[in-house]
Amino acid sequence: MKRIAVIPGDGIGIDVTRESLKVLKRINELFGKELEFVEFDWGADRYLRERVALPEGALEMLRKDFDAILFGAIGDPRIPDNKHAAQILLAMRFGLDLYANVRPVQLFHEKLCPLKGVTPRDVNFTVIRENTEGAYVNAGGVFKQGTPDEIATQVEVHTRKGVERVIEYAFEYARRHGKTKVCMSDKSNVMAFAGDLWQRSFKEVAARYPGIQTNHLYIDALALMVIRQPKDFQVVVTNNMFGDIVTDLAAALQGGLGMAASGNINPNGVSLFEPVHGSSPPLAGRNLANPMGSILTAGMMLEHLGMAEAARRIEDAVIACVNEGKMTRDVGGTLGTREVGDAIAGTL
Repeated sequence: MKRIAVIPGDGIGIDVTRESLKVLKRINELFGKELEFVEFDWGADRYLRERVALPEGALEMLRKDFDAILFGAIGDPRIPDNKHAAQILLAMRFGLDLYANVRPVQLFHEKLCPLKGVTPRDVNFTVIRENTEGAYVNAGGVFKQGTPDEIATQVEVHTRKGVERVIEYAFEYARRHGKTKVCMSDKSNVMAFAGDLWQRSFKEVAARYPGIQTNHLYIDALALMVIRQPKDFQVVVTNNMFGDIVTDLAAALQGGLGMAASGNINPNGVSLFEPVHGSSPPLAGRNLANPMGSILTAGMMLEHLGMAEAARRIEDAVIACVNEGKMTRDVGGTLGTREVGDAIAGTL
């Protein structure tokens, strides 16, 4: 039995997570009861009510008592600085050492791609983003704030351990999934110190994987090439900020953020799975949000937990619904959030 912590969060996170659970409960019916779900109300409502974002001892509980975390989305305009979001999602990413952000970019039907002449064979790669360092450590400060001489510094942090392990994860991911090419992307022609660390680490790790081809692109060139020649890519590894940007760009190739899944992975501990989109408060509760990204994320979670056949069945069901036009309006369909969840669960 695998225990899953379910954190719907805010906004449409609640809507799409409900549909993911619908699909996962159908998996339980088909494969025997292999999944147990425990839901937590960590989000804006609880924060506004109790001024507590992540309860004391929550990380240790997640680490010890659960096999995976299924997350919805976080963010609410009633909390302008979104303090609760940082105290929940970022706290889990850093506290659980979820150092590899894995974002598959897979096109299921050419009608979803804004590029002309592109087929599903042309868009099928994965971006591995370093998830616990870089600009997101929020190091820096402000001096003489509010004056004409104000100075703001934002410091990126890259460690040898952090860089090497995410690059190694990318090569291991390629090997496990039968991929033969890994591209590393940075901006080492400008960011010389961090770039040197990434360059040396990439070459040293690559030498341990002689069967995998490697190449390097500056991040601006990568942004160009994933649009012009997406079929050239299989696995891309990059730092935290560049990975954040290029994966949202790449998501457009597969139909937008509503189709995009992701996992925040610690190979030696509990991992967290969340769709790429945000909480989108204006759409919340209106039966409009696309649940496919969240449902595909649930499939990623099952694969991570060793339930490869169940994961494949979920992906096949999503593809079947896409082919039949059983989709939400953002990707050209006419169904609502709940109806798409019903369709995928029924197709299973």
